[in-house]
Amino acid sequence: MTRHLLSVADLSAGELTAVLDLAALPEPPSILRGKGAALVFEHPSARTRNAAELAVVQLGGHPVTMRGEEVGIDRRETAEDVARTLACFHAVVAARVAAHGTLERMAAALDASGVGVPVVNLLSDREHPTQAVADLLTIRQHLGVLAGRVIAYVGDGNNVCRSLVLAAALAGVAVHVAAPPGYGLSPADLRRAEELGGSVRTHTVAAEAVAEADVVYTDVWTSMGQDAEREARLAAFRGFTVDGELLDAAPPRALVMHCLPAHRGEEISAAVLEERSVVWQQAENRMHALRGILLFLLGQAEPGPGQSGAQDPGAGRSEP
Repeated sequence: MTRHLLSVADLSAGELTAVLDLAALPEPPSILRGKGAALVFEHPSARTRNAAELAVVQLGGHPVTMRGEEVGIDRRETAEDVARTLACFHAVVAARVAAHGTLERMAAALDASGVGVPVVNLLSDREHPTQAVADLLTIRQHLGVLAGRVIAYVGDGNNVCRSLVLAAALAGVAVHVAAPPGYGLSPADLRRAEELGGSVRTHTVAAEAVAEADVVYTDVWTSMGQDAEREARLAAFRGFTVDGELLDAAPPRALVMHCLPAHRGEEISAAVLEERSVVWQQAENRMHALRGILLFLLGQAEPGPGQSGAQDPGAGRSEP
């Protein structure tokens, strides 16, 4: 049966570990040699497009990137027809879409047609699984063992937060989420994490969330498609900026992470971003993470002998 990755929870705990190990391979196999990878972007992209294209190249394949207006999902053609067309040419279909249901329809259409081409979520309104894998890879490079660690997520309970909480649940990492009332994760999101064995605490005071944190993580307060809410969100999130004052409430060696792009002076201060964070290693790891995901989905389910997380790209790197 073809494996898709629409949610990080499509993986088991052991499979997530395998993906992280595959992402760390210093010399990945060229499993896409002579093959194409379809990369569809309904939303603008910088890190995801670069990460996806280079991951495919490193696996010996040829990436073909298409913008949303070129493909016209559900305007020129249905999501189902787009998926079946792209599967005629490519070994994998990866897409950044406005609605998560688009990915579900694409995967279902390929399954119903008996086409063995995986679909990968490069971001949807519901989840951002490739970011979550990159985040855990970054934490593992700096802190070693993941199980037992604590991530404090300070900010909007958005797609990035949702995937991070699910990935953390699979990895045995506790998450403390701090958000203003009405902007945190939903009860359904919390139940889903708990069903995966996760430990999630919710807070409305940022300093309480970071008190035990090994990692302090944030993201933009206003995501794509929420521009009309910007002023209301700026007001609601006052007091949730990851700055020097907030970090004084956290353990002194806590990592600071942000999935980027960052709005300096809003969700994170310029000084913390430039002097305390590991965001550039985190960004690079998007490429390694997607490479590990592709290796797993396309059949290289285990790292080779002697190749493990100890050889993570960038492990031990010093970040400002």
